Amino acid sequence: MTVAVIDYNAGNTRSVYYALQRLGVDALFTNDREKILKADKVIFPGVGEANSTMRYLRNSGLDQLIPNLTQPVMGVCLGMQLMCRWSEENDTRCLGIFDVDVLRFRPTGGEKVPHMGWNQIYDLDPLMFDAKLEREYTYFVHSYYIPKTDFTSATCHYIHPFSAAIRRDNFYATQFHPEKSGPVGASILRKFLDI
Repeated sequence: MTVAVIDYNAGNTRSVYYALQRLGVDALFTNDREKILKADKVIFPGVGEANSTMRYLRNSGLDQLIPNLTQPVMGVCLGMQLMCRWSEENDTRCLGIFDVDVLRFRPTGGEKVPHMGWNQIYDLDPLMFDAKLEREYTYFVHSYYIPKTDFTSATCHYIHPFSAAIRRDNFYATQFHPEKSGPVGASILRKFLDI
């Protein structure tokens, strides 16, 4: 099995690569169009700012490539947000794979933004998660979120409920970082690799 981790203008992409190595997967870390198209699975990770990252994706042609991939694709954190229609972060038009918007957390009672640290996920979609992970903790770092929608495949609560994961066709995505979520995260990555 060939797994491509998309190398683009975003932070933290290498940590996903190393998490895959711990699972025994020697992934390709690449932005080469042909290598991505030929991969059996693709992971689209990232930490960063939506607008500058989308500019990089447009300049490199990845904005056309990613939405048209037909193999299983997993977005992580910023990767998940960029799969949506639009982000409130600097009024950014995104890839449009999921017809939903990304909104900024607005504290209602002194909560801190970003939402950072360990939090529970629940209402899990069995196509993405093993049932035993219901109410397990995963690691989050984000100031923007996707509301609960028809695409929601896991929920988390911070200030209000939001989508911890989403799924549509061959596209899967998590707001949390499976690569930083210990054995729970490793289980989630393995489930994706086994699709």
